[in-house]
Amino acid sequence: MSKNKNPLTKGSGLSTNVILTAIVAVVAIAVIGGVLWFNRDGGSAPEETGPPVAAELLRKPDSNMLVESPESKVTVVEFLDYQCPACWGYYSNMTKQIESDYEGKINFVARNFPLDMHPLARPAAQAAEAAALQGKFKEMYHAIYDNYQAWASTPDGQTSSDAAKARGLFEQYAQQLGLDMAKFRADVNSPQVNAKIDADSADGAKAGVSGTPTLFINGRQFKPGDDVQTWEQLNQAFRSKLDAELAK
Repeated sequence: MSKNKNPLTKGSGLSTNVILTAIVAVVAIAVIGGVLWFNRDGGSAPEETGPPVAAELLRKPDSNMLVESPESKVTVVEFLDYQCPACWGYYSNMTKQIESDYEGKINFVARNFPLDMHPLARPAAQAAEAAALQGKFKEMYHAIYDNYQAWASTPDGQTSSDAAKARGLFEQYAQQLGLDMAKFRADVNSPQVNAKIDADSADGAKAGVSGTPTLFINGRQFKPGDDVQTWEQLNQAFRSKLDAELAK
């Protein structure tokens, strides 16, 4: 993995994840700078060359959608790890609002890419996929991220490994969503759900994903340059890309 001099790097390194987990747990989404992790190789964002990643690799017929557009002119695909602090930062500061502001204008696809360094990432993905089988993916996705600090971090800001606590909270969210709890419990660790998560991860790897969050806009990976230093600038850069694609 590349090493970036800029502190605004993507959360794919173990030591960085541990440190920044503690930071976001203490100061939450108000923090900028070191908590903003981006997928880039250093320097300004490179010119887009070569063909985009194939649409059929990034989005499958069973992929989970957060918002959809009848025109399907612009498709955003995010490969995410639910316990990744950077993913939570993106969600809290950008993508949750993107869902609202661009509803009906874009397709937004959420795909799983749990990292081994986050022990609760897969249980969270299992809960989201089990909810998806009852038509409640979006609702569970939001419940997991909106309650991130309750299950993903320890009181001292470290990465939690308490699977029993996390699964108990995920069941609470499922109950609040009105899910059939017997079915939910049967589906959470089912072959179907695990195969879905593994397939997402495999597609991500084929698309060049190595860390989270990694986002694609119409097949091209979103890579803001080193001049992007704040959440506001990140939002502007991302929205500019969306608007440019919508204007084509």
